[in-house]
Amino acid sequence: MAVLIDSPVWPWRGRNWSHLVSDVGYDELHAFVAEHLGMPRRAFQGDHYDVPEDLYDEAVAAGAEPVGSRELLRRLVAAGLRLKKNARAAG
Repeated sequence: MAVLIDSPVWPWRGRNWSHLVSDVGYDELHAFVAEHLGMPRRAFQGDHYDVPEDLYDEAVAAGAEPVGSRELLRRLVAAGLRLKKNARAAG
């Protein structure tokens, strides 16, 4: 399994958030989120989920690999799963 999560340092609406991705495929990511975090599919942002800081430890305990933001992005791009910003907004 290659589900990755960065630190919850991204502020939005009074909370900090992490990015949760898979460098294997979106199906793996959706399954991980549904099974371990209970977040709705509508929370999917085209190539990642935004995870609130209160679910960070739960994601890591379930097997998400903590990585830095640059490493997360590097691995997402290398896997060919990174969508350009325009595609994420449209999707």
